[in-house]
Amino acid sequence: MGEDIYEYSADIGKRYFYGGLTLNRIISPKYAQKIMNVVFWGVGILAVAILVIVIGYILYHGLPQINLTFLFTSPINDGRSGGIFPMIISTFYITIVALVVAAPLGVMAAIFLAEYSGENNFVKSIRFATETLASVPSIVFGLFGLAFFVVFLQIGFSVLSGGLTLAMMAIPTILRTSEVAIETVPQSYKEGSMALGSSKWQTIYRVVIPAAIPGIMTGILLGMARAVEETAAILYTVGASFSVPVSLFDSATPLSLHLYNLAVEGISLPNAYGTAAVLVIIILIITVTTNYMVERYTKKMMGR
Repeated sequence: MGEDIYEYSADIGKRYFYGGLTLNRIISPKYAQKIMNVVFWGVGILAVAILVIVIGYILYHGLPQINLTFLFTSPINDGRSGGIFPMIISTFYITIVALVVAAPLGVMAAIFLAEYSGENNFVKSIRFATETLASVPSIVFGLFGLAFFVVFLQIGFSVLSGGLTLAMMAIPTILRTSEVAIETVPQSYKEGSMALGSSKWQTIYRVVIPAAIPGIMTGILLGMARAVEETAAILYTVGASFSVPVSLFDSATPLSLHLYNLAVEGISLPNAYGTAAVLVIIILIITVTTNYMVERYTKKMMGR
């Protein structure tokens, strides 16, 4: 039986070997490299083109609706007229709540997994749970937030309930991205710090984390973007108030939920485009600002 398997594997290896030689005779490595360069450049250009088309379409229809009245007034007649000022404030409130909860938990969990835990069944179960949470549909998080935060903990439909629900969604992304960033810090950095007499925590705090900051900030940015744009997770937790929330226990309507209501219920398509444009602009500002700060920090760390 073993000899048969060996002969079969050897036969497959010969086929791949001679097939590769035949392919090399047909297409030289130089032209094959050129072909793959064209393919990869084409795929990259296609991805950028799709992004530009989607964002351009939204901005083309939405920018004409944006003015000072639209940005700084409250909606009138269920959003058929008026502005989106309460929705902008609600979006920032909920995003801040989500990040205040998710960022420390995600980063600290990443430090534990990367530096303290080692490899055992408990750590494997944590990673499995994290990957599972990252793949759970957002509507399931919304239903859980409704059952746990709104009903069981009796927080009610509020900014706090919505923010905590979004934090649960953002934690897996922040955790996994931060863990990868920490693991990519060269071992020589840690060994040099330990050789100078630093403790393990001092090495992590003063050497590892500063070196991993760009990757950690990327994870936090992804979590922030998901919190800003999410709709299904807050549909059952945040409420539907058109007033500016004052406390964490007030009901609110973020931009994404307001956009959903305007578009799905057919209340006002022009205002829906305007809301979508504001949401896209906010996400672009957050992304560009964060990338700029990370780039400056990286250059400063490298002494440029």
